[in-house]
Amino acid sequence: MSSLTNKQELSDLLSYPFDWEYLNRKKKSLKRELEASRDSFIEKKIAILGGSTTNEFKLNLELFLLKEGIKPIFYESEYNKYYEDALFSQELLEFKPDIVYIYSTIKNIKSFPSVATEQKQNEDILAFETKKLETIWENLFSKLACVVIQNNFELPQTRIIGNSSFYLDGGNINFINKLNLFISEATKKYNNLYINDINYLSSLIGLEKWYDNELWFNYKYAISFEGITYVAHSVASIIKSIYGKNKKAIALDLDNTLWGGVIGDDGVNGIKIGSETAIGEAYEDFQKYIKEIKNIGIILTINSKNDLENTLEGLKHPSMILHKEDFFTIKSNWDLKSNNILESAREINIGEDSFVFIDDNPVERELVKSQLNTVSVPEIGDKIELFKNFIDRNNYFEVISLSKEDLERAKYYQDNQNREKEQQNYSNYNDYLKSLDMIAEIAEAKEVYLERIYQLINKTNQFNLTTKRYTKSEVDEVYKDLNQILLYGKLKDKFGDNGLISIIIGKQVGDVLEIPLWLMSCRVLKRDMEIAMLNELVDLAKKRGIKKLRGTYIPSKKNSMVKDHYKNLGFKFEKEENNIFTWVLEITDYQPKQCMIEKGVY
Repeated sequence: MSSLTNKQELSDLLSYPFDWEYLNRKKKSLKRELEASRDSFIEKKIAILGGSTTNEFKLNLELFLLKEGIKPIFYESEYNKYYEDALFSQELLEFKPDIVYIYSTIKNIKSFPSVATEQKQNEDILAFETKKLETIWENLFSKLACVVIQNNFELPQTRIIGNSSFYLDGGNINFINKLNLFISEATKKYNNLYINDINYLSSLIGLEKWYDNELWFNYKYAISFEGITYVAHSVASIIKSIYGKNKKAIALDLDNTLWGGVIGDDGVNGIKIGSETAIGEAYEDFQKYIKEIKNIGIILTINSKNDLENTLEGLKHPSMILHKEDFFTIKSNWDLKSNNILESAREINIGEDSFVFIDDNPVERELVKSQLNTVSVPEIGDKIELFKNFIDRNNYFEVISLSKEDLERAKYYQDNQNREKEQQNYSNYNDYLKSLDMIAEIAEAKEVYLERIYQLINKTNQFNLTTKRYTKSEVDEVYKDLNQILLYGKLKDKFGDNGLISIIIGKQVGDVLEIPLWLMSCRVLKRDMEIAMLNELVDLAKKRGIKKLRGTYIPSKKNSMVKDHYKNLGFKFEKEENNIFTWVLEITDYQPKQCMIEKGVY
């Protein structure tokens, strides 16, 4: 079996629908294959604080993280010692986790309210549980610069009083709903707190499959092995989203995918879409789902074997939810669909690994897999009623935060396309840059931008000199540290606002400013933004009495485009050690470099 085939099969095995029995039988061999499938991984320290036995969960989580290019180093609490570890463990502090996962379930609730007890007593029970959770979070955040992922609670296995459990004060369903609401509201208070929704997951697979009493009484597994697989995948989805490994675009077939029938044979009036028929309504429903994906900033593209004329006519059908303007690129031709994805990726300026490919035809799916093994290709089958499940359950677009830049991502890329068209009117590149009327807002960070800064740090791979990642709390610490500079850059021009697209972190050590992080969105490449950022950085550094900047370049699989960044800005090479390249710039006599960007505030 070739390595390429291995990658395909590994990806399929770790995608919805999960063959959880096979995964659990083959965990060790799958781990070895996953480790051999990549040249490099990013390492992350993950602490699992369990309210029940966590070994099987840990092994499953490792598989899903390895698939995403993340190699976990684990700390595992002793059985049901999650509270004690969170508050008192010196070993946990010394481990210095990037992520702490609180693996609690309904089994860890000490007592439940009862319809037979007074309201005050029931309120005290709820207060006890909420206080316990809050104590855990506050202790972890006060002692560690980490992200915390917290389970909410699944519904109980039984209801003594039946349906009244939902609305009576002493009902156990009512109690769980109140507790989960408290957990939901807590995310507004704690910036680094994310929720793993096991309440939803238990509903998804069903409580009958979620609970395994034999596993609990014999081995203290609070969740069935099938449930554990879903939980591990869900936690891995949150983690990969934190580290910027979400998909950004979706490539969609048309015939029997966005509409029923083959438009080239059936004509525009013969395709099935709309509420007049059951099958047409199913395609309409799927389009509504795709529209919702677009509304959270995911880029839509068409990848169809059709004459372009037929495609454009189909998009005008009165029952269509999606229209021509919803798609960034329309590749309607008879070329290989893998080539169409590559062309779309080039036009959007993203990697092909950012794509999900949706096609009802199994042959086309296999061809794309064989040519582009980093593209996600769910095995959606041919039942339109189930298509959205395969996208949704795989968590390709897991959202941990949603910024203005996320929501307007498609517009940013469209503006860039317009800029490229404008460039064709100029033979001199500087004349083209001047014509853009660029204005940059460059300044030390404001609190209102910290969420976007954190997001950009963890999403940017190509124009990232060190690919260093920061947690939310670490970003907050840099922002508050008087010995550090956190510089942001926003850029707009006559075509639109690019938003916040560049970040520099500098740490003052004597009269030297060390630069552990310099990154920029690729959508503003070659527009002098790096020069504008340097000019402002030098100005701020001089005011602090700094005489020298020291920048670091650490090569990665994706950031080779910036290997000469410091050289091009006039830095002098200092040394290379352990594949870490250091460059310095004396700034005492530095004169601002000329660029085609005006400084302003907007």
